[in-house]
Amino acid sequence: MTPTAAQPSSPLPIMKTVGDLRAQVAAWRQDGLTVALVPTMGALHDGHLGLVRRARDLADRVVASIFVNPTQFAPHEDFDRYPRDEAGDAAKLAGAGCHALYAPDVRAMYPQGFATAISVGGPAEGLCGTFRPQMFGGVALVVTKLFLQALPDVAVFGEKDYQQLMVIRRFARDLDIPVRVEGLATVREADGLAMSSRNAYLSADERSRAPELYRALTAAAEALARGGEADGALTAIRSRIAEAGFGTIDYVELRDAETLEPVTSALRPARLLAAAWMGKARLIDNVAVIPSA
Repeated sequence: MTPTAAQPSSPLPIMKTVGDLRAQVAAWRQDGLTVALVPTMGALHDGHLGLVRRARDLADRVVASIFVNPTQFAPHEDFDRYPRDEAGDAAKLAGAGCHALYAPDVRAMYPQGFATAISVGGPAEGLCGTFRPQMFGGVALVVTKLFLQALPDVAVFGEKDYQQLMVIRRFARDLDIPVRVEGLATVREADGLAMSSRNAYLSADERSRAPELYRALTAAAEALARGGEADGALTAIRSRIAEAGFGTIDYVELRDAETLEPVTSALRPARLLAAAWMGKARLIDNVAVIPSA
């Protein structure tokens, strides 16, 4: 990096328009500083703040965005009840070392007459792409806009949403967007549950049982790394989480770690990915499968 990154001032500067965001980024550029972007939908937890801290390692200035993106929600999903707390989120970002917050409203992001969509394939196919078919087109659209609005050197995303991370890397390469896309390992609670804004939907009893998803994935990943058979490992995951009280299981799959193509063994690095419902919360998680030497 260039000059030493300064501690952000308090309160955190909040920008609502593309013009204000670009003016701030341009001022940083004029000072010879590099810029990292951390896109979020708000309702921030320690997983998000870990992205900010990683971004500070990668660039001189960090801007986080908060935007609950309507184009990635289907009409029956939780867009209206998705938790929102801009003031609380801004305080958390400042404490984590963020330098600015970009928080546009829907009219600023999708103004009157907006008529553009992005279609994605490859790593967007299957998994959440089957159960939430609108999601990755909406993610690609909003992230592309954020990349072009902020023009960062690097953007940081969490590996909890592993398929999303692979989709973003793919369309950034395909569209020649000059942003380095970095992934950060999933941040977990002490009992292993992946941190997620949707964990707030869990009752106390559901919360106590939810970590079994990670435990089941981890046990299966260890068996696969030792040469175990994929069908048996996937069946074991389904049985274990069903016994723990998970209801509908959207998917449990083994995919290539780079392409997300389905695989039947872990002869090369792979990912176990799962999505299942615990009460009103749709929980997703994934673990790496590294073949043993």
